[in-house]
Amino acid sequence: MTQPTSAQTPASDPVLAGFRASIDNIDAALIHMLAERFRITKAVGEYKAKTSLPASDPGREERQIARLRALAEDAHLDPDFGEKFIRFIIDEVIRHHERAKNEA
Repeated sequence: MTQPTSAQTPASDPVLAGFRASIDNIDAALIHMLAERFRITKAVGEYKAKTSLPASDPGREERQIARLRALAEDAHLDPDFGEKFIRFIIDEVIRHHERAKNEA
């Protein structure tokens, strides 16, 4: 890897620009994947509201967290970070499910 010259800035460094382009692509993919996940969990929330099921399922949530912690470890990602990330998503999904239940 080449070292930036004194005339280069982060904005003009081609290696950094390549890394940043890859990060931008990954960020876009993450947003699209999250949107698809929330589209499906919205349908789950509507179903739960119609069938009078509780908005949350603590047993499933804990199984999912354990599964995703193991996946994070296998992927060399800090499992604590992975858990924080999925808990954030789960909390948001539950909030949506509770709203669907209140609107039903």
